Order: sequence, then structure tokens, then C-alpha cells
Amino acid sequence: MHRRTFLTIVAISASSIGVVTLLIPGPFLEQVKAALPSETANVMARTVGILLLTIGVLDFMVRDHEDSPTLRAIFIANLFLQIGIIPIDPLAYFSGVYTTLGAFIPNTLLHLALAGGFAYYLTRMSRQRNSSHDRAKSSS
Repeated sequence: MHRRTFLTIVAISASSIGVVTLLIPGPFLEQVKAALPSETANVMARTVGILLLTIGVLDFMVRDHEDSPTLRAIFIANLFLQIGIIPIDPLAYFSGVYTTLGAFIPNTLLHLALAGGFAYYLTRMSRQRNSSHDRAKSSS
């Protein structure tokens, strides 16, 4: 899969889930996560929704960019996000917050796959810096 395709899929996934979580947090929590919604949970779900929408927009905007230190930083941040999210749903399930395996297994597998994708493309990204970046760094 090409990096552009990978980032497009990531952007669409993050943005779609972000919009749903932002606009209808209660039904999302009940039907997808099998968790009880509350005012607090809905606020947190909306917060996660806008964050996912934002990262989706960012990934969509950089999908055609060439290798650069900035793109590398975006990929590292995405990788960190995926790795950070991986334990959250299993811990919620094992502590009784989520009541079904379906509330965490698909999401956990998705984040494992996305972490693998970001790691894969990071290892293939050129480490060469563009000349304007090198000049700016050497003059400081």
C-alpha cells in the first residue's frame, strides 16, 4: 500500500469516528462501546471526537507531502497516539467499564495495525533534510 493511500484511510477513519463521537456521543458509547453514557462521559467522548477529527484533517492534508522533518514529526506523533490508545480499551473491558469483547477487540486491532503502519512508513522515510531547513539550522 502506498503511503498516500495509508494516510487517506487513516484520515477517513479518524474523521468519521470523530464526527460520530462529537455529534452523537451517547449512542456511540451505548452501541459501539457497550458502555453507559453520562453527561461526563458524553463530554469526554465529544473531546475525543474533536481530537480525532483534527488528526484526521491533519493526516489528510499531509498525505501528498514529500519526506521532511515536519512529516516525520507528524508520523511520530501519530505513532505515539496509536501506541498510547492501545491499552485503554482492554483496560476498560477488564475493569468492567466495557461489557463486551466487541467493545474493545476491533478498536485494539485497528490501533495495533495503525501503529504498525506508522512505524513501517517511518522506517522508509528519508532522513535527508531539505536545504532550507539545513541553512536555517546552521545559522542559529
